[in-house]
Amino acid sequence: MPISDWQLPAAYEHAKDIAAAGMAWEYLRRDDDYRRAFQRIKALPAPKPGGSKVFSKRWGLRFPCRSVAACRPHACFLDIGTLA
Repeated sequence: MPISDWQLPAAYEHAKDIAAAGMAWEYLRRDDDYRRAFQRIKALPAPKPGGSKVFSKRWGLRFPCRSVAACRPHACFLDIGTLA
């Protein structure tokens, strides 16, 4: 991930046009704990039973499709839903 000066307002100019879900993703993808957890899951040879539910609940994520191969490309997306 490129490093930028977080104090420069110009570095965040694009953020004015980001929807709430996009802003949540921008925050989450920079979280070191999330990145480590994602890498651990990605490195598994096979998913653990219920593993995606635990991961999803921990990070407040929903995955509306089973997998890329099981759903139409235009219908699969990461859905954060509403977090209370």
